[in-house]
Amino acid sequence: MKNELEQVFDNIAAAVTPEPQDYTHPETGILHCGKCHTPKQCRVTLFGKEKLMPCTCQCRQEQIEKEEQAQKEQQRLDRIRRLKANGLQDRALLAYTFAQDDGTNPTMQHAHRYVRHWAEVKSQGRGLLLWGSVGTGKTFAAACIANALTEQGVPVLMTNFSKILNSLSGMFSEDRNKYLASLGEFDLLIIDDLGIERNSEYAQEQVYNIVDSRYLSRLPFIITTNLTLSELKNPKDTAHARIYDRILERCAPVLFGGKNYRTENAENTKNAIREIFTQEDSL
Repeated sequence: MKNELEQVFDNIAAAVTPEPQDYTHPETGILHCGKCHTPKQCRVTLFGKEKLMPCTCQCRQEQIEKEEQAQKEQQRLDRIRRLKANGLQDRALLAYTFAQDDGTNPTMQHAHRYVRHWAEVKSQGRGLLLWGSVGTGKTFAAACIANALTEQGVPVLMTNFSKILNSLSGMFSEDRNKYLASLGEFDLLIIDDLGIERNSEYAQEQVYNIVDSRYLSRLPFIITTNLTLSELKNPKDTAHARIYDRILERCAPVLFGGKNYRTENAENTKNAIREIFTQEDSL
């Protein structure tokens, strides 16, 4: 066994192949790297005999670390792409980022704060209720949060109850249960446009099941809605009360008021088109 091990180490020692610029130090007899001038060999004692064994020079070690860092970064980017593909299924949402925030809506500060304090709000299962009129920036704010957290490697799903209900409608009972359970795999669930879903008994029950599951699991969720805070606090029936009570308990209400950004964007688009046509007429 000893002879076999010695042969193994001899083979390892003999495997060192000098580069053209490498050299053997005249005093130590140890091979050095011609680039960084650090040893490529080290002296070790094995079975009572001193041997020259290969070791990693400084520039090679730096190259290995750089390659490992690049691999980790690529793995991180791949993970983020997978998270966005799974959680931001509406491709338009990918463009809604904090980098696109022009700072004109002061309410956006709540979205920024939520991301900054993500570890804390996650541990407490706290979410946001973004409410207000149509076009005031609720969906934009929610998507900014989704994109920012996804960039940090956090699994986020942004969807709405209409899409969920459509998915459930074609499933058998067992598949429905698996699908609903899969929503719990996301650290943050964002439900856009609460109130636009079908108002049937079945739909209300499924909405309740989803909200209640997040509630009981203490998993955070964010809701956007055009419903007023008064409508949420004073629901029209018990079915809605069961849903809204849980949302209000876990989600801090944030009012998105002021100007309608969709109307402003539509006006800007109209003006841009008018300018293009005017330029063409002047040619």
